[in-house]
Amino acid sequence: MADTSIGTPEQLRDPNFTPPLYKAIPLGIQHVLAMFVSNVTPAIIVAGAAGFGFGSQSPDFPELLYLIQMAMLFAGIATLLQTITIGPVGAALPIVQGTSFAFLPIMIPLVAGKGVDALAALFTGVIIGGLFHAFIGTFIGKIRFALPPLVTGLIVTMIGLALVRVGIQYAAGGVPAIGTEEYGSLLNWSAALVVIFVTLGLKFFARGMLAVSAVLIGLVVGYVYAIFVGMLPIEAITGSWERAAAFALPQPFKYGFEFSLAAVIGFCLMAFISAIETVGDVSGITKGGANREATDEEITGATYADGLGTAVAGVFGGFPNTSFSQNVGLIAMTGVMSRHVVTCGAIFLIICGLIPKVGGVIRTVPIEVLGGGVIVMFGMVVAAGISMLSDVDWNRRNMVIFAVALSVGLGLQLEPGAVQYLPEWAEVLMVSGLLPAATIAIVLNLVLPEELSDESTEEVAGGLSGHKSWGHKPGEEPNA
Repeated sequence: MADTSIGTPEQLRDPNFTPPLYKAIPLGIQHVLAMFVSNVTPAIIVAGAAGFGFGSQSPDFPELLYLIQMAMLFAGIATLLQTITIGPVGAALPIVQGTSFAFLPIMIPLVAGKGVDALAALFTGVIIGGLFHAFIGTFIGKIRFALPPLVTGLIVTMIGLALVRVGIQYAAGGVPAIGTEEYGSLLNWSAALVVIFVTLGLKFFARGMLAVSAVLIGLVVGYVYAIFVGMLPIEAITGSWERAAAFALPQPFKYGFEFSLAAVIGFCLMAFISAIETVGDVSGITKGGANREATDEEITGATYADGLGTAVAGVFGGFPNTSFSQNVGLIAMTGVMSRHVVTCGAIFLIICGLIPKVGGVIRTVPIEVLGGGVIVMFGMVVAAGISMLSDVDWNRRNMVIFAVALSVGLGLQLEPGAVQYLPEWAEVLMVSGLLPAATIAIVLNLVLPEELSDESTEEVAGGLSGHKSWGHKPGEEPNA
């Protein structure tokens, strides 16, 4: 509900309204708290997949601190591009940018087990993909027709399905612990379950900022629990804090520059998905905060900022950025449409990104505690995809498209050895499962006729081909 003590109803709906600083700063930090965990989690997951993350005992483990630092810094910079704008770049709306989960199914196969050496090709792909993402802004309105809820819902669901395994592995003790007695121990699971129960309790029974920051608060409680039961020695926290610098600037091309066809293709194709996600978020902000449709200039500017923010982040070792949907909901909840509020949050993120001690504390979070939060977050990604799919008219045609795309995409995730004889760049893209599923869904949706006959689908559907949507009665033949 809007707080009219901040301004009049007209002012609250105005993106250019500036509330008093003593109110704008807390509101901006509230936006950061709502997205903080989601923003740094992809860096932790990529480092874990590469082999220098939590529990790895890798000499490169300190590199995780830098990746966390860049996630915060460039989320803030990309957010400033959206709120302050530079020429046509930016929507001049309260859009919060952060590291995107959507690219994880592409990034994980690219770096799997390869250590820090894999990051050169990864960040080169981020740079090129970001520039391509910005280019999409020139024609974003013309490709929306190719991505109806059937396609976007499937893609979001596949992103979640590709990641839920990570949450379970983290909760059980992390990939390095697999095969040991520690993996899956009751102690490990107890830490994850504390986070899950606290998060769910706040989501269902709290209101306002407590509900919005449920995952963050759950992680804090889990962190304290880990200290209490001896999983996390106090010495580890103080040591990490003392070893981390008080201030550090980002380093351009810290990991080098290496062209990888798989990385470039993967990031460019995923840029389409991220661009459409941003269009949805921009529309959600203008509708929820100002009760109007987004203009073409706002959508184009937001896409430019998305892409350029990603490209600049890649230069310094940051991951792809996108608009954060949870902050769209926060704007609808507070009723405050001011972009300058989000600017305050962006500045706070930039300050955090320049202080490695913040990342030094984050990296002491036990992987089991993080696993509890990740289980909730990635489960919500799957739920969001299913929610989008609820808008689909489940006729025979759409069921066939969904069935084929899901079968191929999920099947390749589960059985990556099936494409072992493909070139390495193609194998990486195929085993993500996401790109094959998205490509199949988009192509079939464009080429298949709108109506398919009963005979063309009944045999493969096994009698379960969505009869509910045709409204036939028992004993009657369903009509297409």
